[in-house]
Amino acid sequence: MSNNNHNHTFPISATLFIFLLLNLCQETSGLTQSEALLKWKQSLPQQPILDSWIISNSTSTSTSTQTPCSWRGITCDSTGTVTILNLAYTGLQGTLNHLNLSVFPNLLRLDLKTNNLSGVIPENIGVLSRLQFLDLSTNYLNGTLPLSISNLTQVYELDVSRNDVSGILDPRLFPDKPTSKTGLIGIRNLLFQDTLLGGPLPNEIGNVKNLTLLALDGNNFSGPIPSSLGNCQHLSILRLNENYFTGPIPPSLGKLTNLTDLRFFINELNGTVPQEFGNLSSLVVLHLAQNNFIGELPPQVCKSGKLVNFSAAYNSFTGPIPRSLRNCPSLYRVRLEYNELTGYADQDFGVYPNLTYMDFSYNKVEGDLSSKWGSCKNLQLLNMAANSVNGNIPTEIFELKQLQVLDLSFNQLLGTIPSQTGNSSNLNTLNLGGNRLSGKIPIEIGKLSNLQHLDLSMNMLLGEIPSQIGGCSNLLNLNLSSNHLNGTIPFQIGKLASLQDFLDLSYNSISGEIPSSIGTLSNLISLNISNNNLSGSIPDEIGGMLSLSILNLSYNNLEGSVPKGDSGIFKVNFSHVLDFSNNQGLCGEFQGLKPCNISLMEPSDGSNKKKIWIPIVASLGGALFLSLLLVGIFFLCYKKSSRSPRIKKPSFNIPNPFSIWYFNGRVVYGDIIEATNNFDDRYCVGEGAFGTVYKAELKGGQIFAVKKLKCDEENLDTESIKTFENEVEAMTETRHRNIVKLYGFCCEGMHTFLVYEYMDKGSLADMLMDHKKALELGWAKRFEIVTGVASALSYMHHDCSPPLIHRDISSKNILLSSNLEAHVSDFGTARFLKPNSPIWTSFAGTYGYAAPELAYTMAVTEKCDVFSFGVLAFEILTGKHPGDLVSYIQTSNNQKIDFKEILDPRLPSPPKNILKELVLVGNLALSCLHTNPQSRPTMRSIAQFLEMETTL
Repeated sequence: MSNNNHNHTFPISATLFIFLLLNLCQETSGLTQSEALLKWKQSLPQQPILDSWIISNSTSTSTSTQTPCSWRGITCDSTGTVTILNLAYTGLQGTLNHLNLSVFPNLLRLDLKTNNLSGVIPENIGVLSRLQFLDLSTNYLNGTLPLSISNLTQVYELDVSRNDVSGILDPRLFPDKPTSKTGLIGIRNLLFQDTLLGGPLPNEIGNVKNLTLLALDGNNFSGPIPSSLGNCQHLSILRLNENYFTGPIPPSLGKLTNLTDLRFFINELNGTVPQEFGNLSSLVVLHLAQNNFIGELPPQVCKSGKLVNFSAAYNSFTGPIPRSLRNCPSLYRVRLEYNELTGYADQDFGVYPNLTYMDFSYNKVEGDLSSKWGSCKNLQLLNMAANSVNGNIPTEIFELKQLQVLDLSFNQLLGTIPSQTGNSSNLNTLNLGGNRLSGKIPIEIGKLSNLQHLDLSMNMLLGEIPSQIGGCSNLLNLNLSSNHLNGTIPFQIGKLASLQDFLDLSYNSISGEIPSSIGTLSNLISLNISNNNLSGSIPDEIGGMLSLSILNLSYNNLEGSVPKGDSGIFKVNFSHVLDFSNNQGLCGEFQGLKPCNISLMEPSDGSNKKKIWIPIVASLGGALFLSLLLVGIFFLCYKKSSRSPRIKKPSFNIPNPFSIWYFNGRVVYGDIIEATNNFDDRYCVGEGAFGTVYKAELKGGQIFAVKKLKCDEENLDTESIKTFENEVEAMTETRHRNIVKLYGFCCEGMHTFLVYEYMDKGSLADMLMDHKKALELGWAKRFEIVTGVASALSYMHHDCSPPLIHRDISSKNILLSSNLEAHVSDFGTARFLKPNSPIWTSFAGTYGYAAPELAYTMAVTEKCDVFSFGVLAFEILTGKHPGDLVSYIQTSNNQKIDFKEILDPRLPSPPKNILKELVLVGNLALSCLHTNPQSRPTMRSIAQFLEMETTL
């Protein structure tokens, strides 16, 4: 006998011995099945589904002779012995702790699925030696799978799946989206690890040799997949997906030739797929997606031609697309995206009469786009984005009546967009961006009344935007940018009343005026028509687009004054993203524009020459002024740094921020000097390592925060210059409602400073330290602050390219507006994370917030910000820096925290609904403080989880 088998002898024997003792005890106690069920009922909350579980008061019938056979959910055999306990789908609440299983020796079926049961699976469940069917799925059970379950040798269906909290999660966040240990499923497990069913799967599971179905999916099982499962020769369905299994797939599973449904997706499995999988000739469903697999896919994955559903997405598979897929007419759904698979789009795929979903995007597939796809008559989604597919778009594809999503973006497609596009009446998404398509946009595209997403950007399309596009009445976003389109913007664009996310016509050659009908797009958030040849004035109607938050009209020939408004995008000093730059004729009270001068708008002596020369002189003067500012910065910083021979000449290659943000005539150096009385201390509102912040209220009533760099002191070093450079570079690349806005910078004489939007309430740190001000930060507001910071960091880490790491997230760097909205500030230590190049740098940040790995490595990743966010979140909950709490979390094996006990005592106890939100914040913060950076969640996952809580 091998050591492995020998080691397992004692636990099984000990378990059997315990069972015998339990049975003996029950026999001596004389407990009947009726009494056992009633005792269990008494331990449960009162619930109507068990109302029939009573013993008659008839004096002619003794308690001992009464049976439960007439009770709801109970079935007995001819002798009156209970054989079935079935309370599935009844909403049953409570635990199984007081259900004495030993008095049911003939129980064949235990079905309690889809209820509200909690607690653990009874350790002695193995006493049900005749049990054939066990289903405890879709409950809230926790703990581990008892070892005694290996004694259920007659069980053919064992289902404990979905014992988790996924029922409270918004299902819209899960379909067809990658999730991982650091994704939403990982967050779920981190937060609720004490209420999940999981742990290692006992190797003895292979003793249950009659199994035809084993479903463990949607739990928290971890460790390797037991090779003993290869002993279960009758297995037809094996579902191990959505767990934490690690290691390779055991080759022994290749012996399970009866398998029809095999699911591994969303685990942490690695290695290659065993060659023995070529023996699985009965497979109908195979899911390998979202693991860490390498090597080639099994070439005979559809050996028998029965495969219906196959996924291998989000792995690192290489090599060719399995050759057996070409001749596999049974295919219904295939997902291969995000791998490094090679092959040919016109050779490696066949004709699939049942196929509804095909996605092999983000691979290395070549070849022409075959017309054979038009023979897949039931196809609803075809996605081959980001490959090297070439050739023309076959017209046959647009004859697919069921097609809803077609994504051919970022390939090498040529030719024109077929006019047959209009035949795909059910098309919801059409993405042809990033190719080499030419010709005109077909007018037939206007027939796509169900289209919601249209992207034709980054091609070589010519001609005018067809007026028929107004027929796409359900469009949510439209992107025609980066083409060679000309003509005018058709007024019919105003018929796209459903446009919501964005309308992007930038980087074309569109001319004429902006049609006033564009103002009817009342739900639009972002409008970008920059880098065209548009002329005329800005329509007042745009000011009525109350949802509009981003407007980019830069690099056109627009003229006149920018409309004013009390609301909407043109409300002065409102928190919108506006870009009017490089429109010589525009003026107004917005950053980046010159003020509207009456003398420029009215004729003076009938001479047009003066009108012509004034803007020319103004433009030249402005350009000269901006140039002098930049030269001044270079000169000043070089002059100061050269005073010390030990300091090297700094590298100061800042992208010119004045191309986007620069001051109008009223926001100049002299105004700021006057507003702060030459930076008098009484205007100081804060001080940092490299600069002092002043409040500057200008004559026009505008208020700014001016951060003055310590360039005028003798101890100036390259670090001060680098900090200034970092902050300008970072701030000109970020635009988010929860990130403080940089309006520009100035350098004159001895002063170098940055100008920001002013935050009335100051820093979060100051408010929490002040007992009176802290009361303004109620529990709901504190949750909003956490959500705002998470949203900003998610944007920086995942929506900036390259990702931006702040490196100094702390309460002093979170500023609050008048309505207590959070804004991340102070980007002096921020760094852009270049691809495949971790940041190696000296320590930066605030002690007490910095990630522990910075003590022994200089490598900085976005997970450093995640740790700091966790500390900040606890600080918001507790009302003070949580130094002791963080130390306890990192040194204690017991990380259970009573969040009600740590809440800021200065505030009243939160109501139940708010307490739920605060507990979520606490659990998220807890997951952020893992010592291992890879175990921390991503900021995108955290932001999504918080946002989801606000919408439930």
